Amino acid sequence: MNESCIFCRIVAGSTPATIVAHNEQALAFRDLHPKAPVHVLVIPRRHVTSLAEATDAAELGAMMVLAADVASAEGLVAGGYRVVTNIGADGGQTVPHLHLHVLGGRSMAWPPG
Repeated sequence: MNESCIFCRIVAGSTPATIVAHNEQALAFRDLHPKAPVHVLVIPRRHVTSLAEATDAAELGAMMVLAADVASAEGLVAGGYRVVTNIGADGGQTVPHLHLHVLGGRSMAWPPG
């Protein structure tokens, strides 16, 4: 755990969050500043800075399965949804802890940025 990381503190339970789902390796919670009607973040329970540093295929798989579970539970599957991760400053990453954004509930534009 990285004490200075807000997402690590959410995993530890010392910072509150609205948890919507979890599995052994990942946790999903509502984004505090949603960009869509449904905006949930999926993070690994252990600190990984970004996808560029990710090395555990099982952990990444658990995150993707949890993202799909969240989308289903939120009723997004029929209309569609987006799962995205930002890597580094130029990629728009603002919290240095790997996270997936599950976005849905409205039509998504392309390109996204």
